[in-house]
Amino acid sequence: GAALDARRCARFWRLVQRGVAARDGLCRKRGRYLLQRAVDAAAAQRAQLRCDTRESNLFWWSVEESETLLQFWETYILIMETLEGNQIHVIKPVLPKLNSLYELAISGKKDCWLFHPSWHMCIYKRMFESENKTLMKEGILHFLELFETKHLPNPLEFSEFVIGPLMDALSESSLYSRTPGQLMGACSPLGLKLQKFLATYVMLLPDEEKGSFLLKFIQKMTSRHWCAVPILFLSMALANIPACKVLGADGLCALRDVLQCTMITHQILLRGAAQCYLLQTAMHLTDVEKVSLPEVASFLMSLRPEESLRRDTMLWMELCSWLQVNDTCFRKSVKCDFECQEMSSLCLYVRSLVGEYLKTPVPEGENCFMPDWFEAKLVATMILLAADVEEMRNKCSGKSNIEWIELKAFLNPLLDVLMKLGSNAYIPTLKTDKSLQLLLKLLQTRSLKCSNLQDDGVLIFIWKSLMTPVGSILEFILRRLTTNELSTVGDLDRCDLYLALFPEVVNLCLQVSCEKVPSIKNFIFALTNASIRNLQKTNCEEPKLKEQIKKVASMSSLAVVCEVMDQKPEMHLESLPSMDALKKFVSFSQFNEVLKKPSYTEEKNSKSCYSCEETTSQGWGKIVARYVHDQWICLRFISTTFHTAEPVSEDKLLEVPLSTVEGLTKMLQAASEALTILPSDQVLPVFDSMKVLVPKLLESAESLCIEAFDLAWKIIFSLSNTQLIFWPNLKAFVQFIFDTKVLAVAASAKGQVYSKIKEIIFKLIDMSATRTGVFNVVISHCCQSWLFPTVDDRSALTNAFLNAGNYCELITEACVFGAVFRKDQRLVQDVHAFVENLGEKCAANVVTESTNRDDHYVRVCAIKFLCLLDGSNSLHKMFMEDIAIKLLDKDEQVSRSRTRYYANSLQHRIKNRIWQTLVVLLPKLDQTFLCENLSKVFQAGFGNNQASVKYFIEWIIILSLHKYPHFLAKFWDCFCYDEEKLKTSICTFLSVLSHFDIIIQNNSEKKPALKKALVVVLQWCFNHNFSVRLYALIALRKIWGMCKMLHVEDFEALTPAIESSLQQVENMHGTGNARRNWQRIQDHFFFATFHPVEDYSLETIFYTLPRLSELPEDEWIPLCKFDRFTDIPLPPTFQWYHSRAELLDLKPSDWSQQDMGSNVVDTNSQTEWTDVQKKIIPWKNSTPNLDLELVFQDRATKLGKSNSSLIVVASLIDKPTNLGGLCRTSEIFGASALVVGSLHYLQDKQFQHLSVSAEQWLPIIEVKPAQLVDYLQQKKTEGYTIIGVEQTAKSFDLTEYCFPEKSLLLLGNEHEGIPANLIHHLDVCVEIPQQGIIRSLNVHVSGALLIWEYTRQQVIKQRQQK
Repeated sequence: GAALDARRCARFWRLVQRGVAARDGLCRKRGRYLLQRAVDAAAAQRAQLRCDTRESNLFWWSVEESETLLQFWETYILIMETLEGNQIHVIKPVLPKLNSLYELAISGKKDCWLFHPSWHMCIYKRMFESENKTLMKEGILHFLELFETKHLPNPLEFSEFVIGPLMDALSESSLYSRTPGQLMGACSPLGLKLQKFLATYVMLLPDEEKGSFLLKFIQKMTSRHWCAVPILFLSMALANIPACKVLGADGLCALRDVLQCTMITHQILLRGAAQCYLLQTAMHLTDVEKVSLPEVASFLMSLRPEESLRRDTMLWMELCSWLQVNDTCFRKSVKCDFECQEMSSLCLYVRSLVGEYLKTPVPEGENCFMPDWFEAKLVATMILLAADVEEMRNKCSGKSNIEWIELKAFLNPLLDVLMKLGSNAYIPTLKTDKSLQLLLKLLQTRSLKCSNLQDDGVLIFIWKSLMTPVGSILEFILRRLTTNELSTVGDLDRCDLYLALFPEVVNLCLQVSCEKVPSIKNFIFALTNASIRNLQKTNCEEPKLKEQIKKVASMSSLAVVCEVMDQKPEMHLESLPSMDALKKFVSFSQFNEVLKKPSYTEEKNSKSCYSCEETTSQGWGKIVARYVHDQWICLRFISTTFHTAEPVSEDKLLEVPLSTVEGLTKMLQAASEALTILPSDQVLPVFDSMKVLVPKLLESAESLCIEAFDLAWKIIFSLSNTQLIFWPNLKAFVQFIFDTKVLAVAASAKGQVYSKIKEIIFKLIDMSATRTGVFNVVISHCCQSWLFPTVDDRSALTNAFLNAGNYCELITEACVFGAVFRKDQRLVQDVHAFVENLGEKCAANVVTESTNRDDHYVRVCAIKFLCLLDGSNSLHKMFMEDIAIKLLDKDEQVSRSRTRYYANSLQHRIKNRIWQTLVVLLPKLDQTFLCENLSKVFQAGFGNNQASVKYFIEWIIILSLHKYPHFLAKFWDCFCYDEEKLKTSICTFLSVLSHFDIIIQNNSEKKPALKKALVVVLQWCFNHNFSVRLYALIALRKIWGMCKMLHVEDFEALTPAIESSLQQVENMHGTGNARRNWQRIQDHFFFATFHPVEDYSLETIFYTLPRLSELPEDEWIPLCKFDRFTDIPLPPTFQWYHSRAELLDLKPSDWSQQDMGSNVVDTNSQTEWTDVQKKIIPWKNSTPNLDLELVFQDRATKLGKSNSSLIVVASLIDKPTNLGGLCRTSEIFGASALVVGSLHYLQDKQFQHLSVSAEQWLPIIEVKPAQLVDYLQQKKTEGYTIIGVEQTAKSFDLTEYCFPEKSLLLLGNEHEGIPANLIHHLDVCVEIPQQGIIRSLNVHVSGALLIWEYTRQQVIKQRQQK
């Protein structure tokens, strides 16, 4: 009865929806079956039907609307069935039908769905969870376009779906790739759609729902580890939502959580860009009345200043403007006094913040630990923000002289504490720590944009204010470092704070006023002497902790003094009396001195200190490593000083052991030892010391130098390029190994060190394949040091460029460098390019350090290096010739390689890069060299090259013949080879002749050259190959035009034939491709627009020609990259830079590829397809009362199919692929059973791949080959006709045979067919008529033909009976 009708129950329809969108294919099939049965029943009953719940539109039926309803559900089931195919070319034509679903689902009444929107969500969910990424992307794009193109009512139904399945799908990085044809640096289409969707969708939501939706959306972004690319585009979409005040404190908290999630990704630029967009999101969407300034400040602390939020960026100014506009609106969190009512809430908050920060409780006992840096960072940031807001407010009100009243108020409490540091020894340690931390953060503030610091009013005022307590600060630091006040492990953090402050104070004094320089010199003098005295003290056998901590602090102090002296030569600190003592102490000190672990017995009396020692995170090993590291900073400074200073007289040699070979050898041994004991993040000073030592010891201690190289390489190789320490370590390693003197001495000796350096070169190149940016560091350093030696390298100036020749492998490999990236690597590069193209709009571009880690920069550096070489310089000339020969040899080596050579393969790209470089070198190569090597270029032209390579070879030949016309004789020889050799290459040489006007431009005897060219070309105009004839006719047209212009009269007899040929090709008729191809080859850029001389430029070579040759975009190097890479500057007079506009504006059109798809309609532009593929599902033939829980073989048996009585016996077949195909065919055409030799085949992956789950819907029986005779006899008794698919003397033609209803097809083995012992048991043999020579068909194909013929005959019989 109606009361028991499941269709009236909403739970039933929710179950069906879960089924049709389930991950399991069988569940989806069940769900579609139930849906189809329900629709069929409703259509057959012709009665009113509706769900008995408030979700009445989940399913309903009306007699009046039956036609519309049937159309909706048929379209719906068609779409769901088509999605099962998982093939985009089948599915894409059906997608426009989704639009018609929406038209049917929305009534004319406003805000009314005729069908519940959850049905649509099932389709999208199915697409989002597809294994086919293209299908997933199509589904997402279609969904995102909904609110842009359709006016959908009540978007609330979609909110959970957006936050659930949609966001899960959006986490897939590969979906954000560019579409073909999009330029590199363009925004991802999905990223753009996401921005428009989110903005439109949020605006459609009711105001009371916007906040909760966005909060859930942001919280979803914290629920998983998102990759850098999706989190960036989601953040960008949030930032582009029109401003609305909907987020409160919980929204800010959620955004902060997202910021912390983004910190786990490794791409620094993408991470920084995401932070920028999340801050903009907070400013656009936060309801300031619901958040307090402390909550805003806490959120801002999640942004890293080195990646996003930093002064002088547009983002900082936007934040200041937002704070100024909303200054009076923030939720109050500070109690205001009566006098402060008119003060800005931001200023009031910052005043309170500074006051609270510097307030310290009365200490119960001396704390061993430093306070956390978070508070100091917070206070410093808010001071700077409030000061910039004050400056902005004053400028808006028109004030020219700003009094900085508020900034003074912020700084005064800090200045009060700092002024007392030198005189008041009883200030609590916590207070001194916090004040110095805040001071350091303020001093570390740098101006990004202002080249003239006087333009930065805020910074200048802060610096001038902080100059006042400099004397007090230096006095305090000196007292703390030189007396016994630092005595615990926790005090080492304080030591680091004091020593970090000293260089900043020096910078402050040099920037603002030199009045304090004497104070600094006195500080250095006193600190150096006190530290040396302390380090010279001898310890007892059981050293105390206090003594050892003092030694660590003293060594750190000396290290900082050495670094300041090294970085600030303008202060002339080397003249201080203490410097001699420092040099002598360091020179005679023990290398790698290890501090003995102290005894803690005396400390046990002090509970606080003892507990501090026990709970500290710093182990004694770290302290020892720090001590050794600081020793090497001092040793580096001293060794560099001796390296650059005047030679030491013989009577002083004994006083300075580091100036003797023996002393240097000991130091290098110690450096090697230091590399084994120091952590990877502390080896930089050791590398720097080795750079000075190795050149002096290469000849006398070669094995020791090789050991140093190996140890250094081991450290670099062990580091990951995602670690921050990797890049500074790599740079120091490169500066050490590829130091000008190291390279020169190694090359002169040609010993083991020379071989080791060559080995390291190729190891670094190999590493570059997996760690992008490694080769960039190497090539940039080498090119700079070889062309522009520093002051330190002047003594080796003559050797500097010789190094380029001795290590020319570096330049050769750099010219062809660049891997073929995986899709995920290319995606990250594309998104990087997009962010970089945003320029200053994205603060991450301004803030993050430009690392030049793009692989293009390796080639850019090498090419700019070659461009700077001078052909008149003998060293440069030899080097360029050597590079040219090596590149030609490399091209030949690649051509001979057995590796598959196809378009855009690595081999193709390498060859392309080789010839690009040779085109750059060509103008600098002299006549003699070209004469000797032009034959190699011609030989390369004979090869089977890709189009882009062919163009460069042709260009080089044209330019060579243009510059040296007497080379033409060699060129004509290329046409003298037999046709077999020329068949793949003649088009190259004919293309050269198409520019014959350029070639003979400098030729004094033009007529003889034209005569020869005409004779050569004419013979190819009648070649049997159509493409060759086209190239020859292009060349003939050019040469014949020149002959007529110069009145060459020797060819009067041939004139009618030539004119007739050219006229005939111009007036070519017919419907084929001949005329079209003739037009296209004429319009092709190489013949129509390209000018070999006028278009000679870097842009043509590296950008325009690769683009027009249809190379992938990662092979295009735009001019902006040559401009951005400033390490190697091109001279202002460099003329070969830009392509001509005529060539630059062309679009790719390779004539030989134009025929492909020329008449095909662009499917993407169609809104609706007239017909689509439809998978046939025999619902009507299925058993209505099917038990869906049966085991699949029983289920298939019960299914019964159409009432077919065909049995297919495949027991003799042993290939899983053939069995899988037969299974699929048998199931589709409704065979009653498939017999196989073993059921194990069903588990085979190849079988399953071909059967596509057909085995679940078809009864499969196991009959082993040995049991076939008995099986066939049994089937005969059941009335079956046994039909063999075999060619025999009495076999019937398939087209003439009439199949009985009860037929059994026996298929033979792939090789032997049906054995003779089984042929005797057959009732009849049927063969397939053939027209070709091959004797037999594949067994699956044969079986499929017979199965279809049986089915066809049975269908005809059934129709006749009806």
